[in-house]
Amino acid sequence: MSTRARNGRDAPSARQQRGGRPGRAGGRRGDSGGGRERQPGQDLPDVPERDSLTDVPGGVRLQKVLAAAGVGSRRQCEELIAEGRVEVDGDIVRRYGARVDPEHQIIKVDGRRIPSRQDLVYLALNKPAGVLTTMSDDRGRPTISDLLPGRAERLFHVGRLDYDTEGLMLATNDGELAHRLAHPRYGVPKTYLAEVTGPLPRDLGRRLLTGIELEDGVASADKFRVVERAGSRALVEITLHEGRKHIVRRLLAAAGHPVSRLVRTHVGPVALGNLRPGATRALTTREIGDLYAAVGL
Repeated sequence: MSTRARNGRDAPSARQQRGGRPGRAGGRRGDSGGGRERQPGQDLPDVPERDSLTDVPGGVRLQKVLAAAGVGSRRQCEELIAEGRVEVDGDIVRRYGARVDPEHQIIKVDGRRIPSRQDLVYLALNKPAGVLTTMSDDRGRPTISDLLPGRAERLFHVGRLDYDTEGLMLATNDGELAHRLAHPRYGVPKTYLAEVTGPLPRDLGRRLLTGIELEDGVASADKFRVVERAGSRALVEITLHEGRKHIVRRLLAAAGHPVSRLVRTHVGPVALGNLRPGATRALTTREIGDLYAAVGL
């Protein structure tokens, strides 16, 4: 006689006999080897019982780290984990309850590193003209530290902008990222809008892309386009990956078109957007991940 005939109901499934869904050893909530308990009304995908990641004793649950980094809600982060889109130190992790060390382990979502350390700060700021790219000045002139009032973190400014140049700067206390973004080896492109004297010859773009001899060697643009022409003035956009002092002004002047106003609009994947002069904003999780990728972190 079948079990159903003897008991009047279906026999328990293998999952019910084990005490729960796969990934929960003995059915106990919170076991380090298991996933999350399914709550009424939820429809979470099943996850493998184990993966190759070794849990960090006393670590933080992976989905909590992802949510704190701004990746999404806890539920969204669990779905990313279940879909195999999350890596920890190069290993794909599919367990909701995996415990990690966000201070030391490298965590990526869709191949992009996330800012897992809670003490790290990543800011974009719009430097006005007449502000020094330094944190202090013994002559009392305005500095970019004046744009960051009340911040106790020791922030590094990424690269420099001339005293009279406006626009996007990055500030962070992530020393390794700041170093790589500023180092010429990594060639992070920077884009500027420059108001120059005109009229502009047809071959200006070709000359800038080919390279122009300066006193310290040849300099060239990566990209160039004319945005607007207005009689004896013109607005151009120029992108370079090198950071020699006054390089944009010197390059355009050597081409016969001195700069009267210069605004940096992009640093790598980060755009100035509509950030007003003197204001700051926190970088998004995606922007930070794109910066990491740009310098091989």
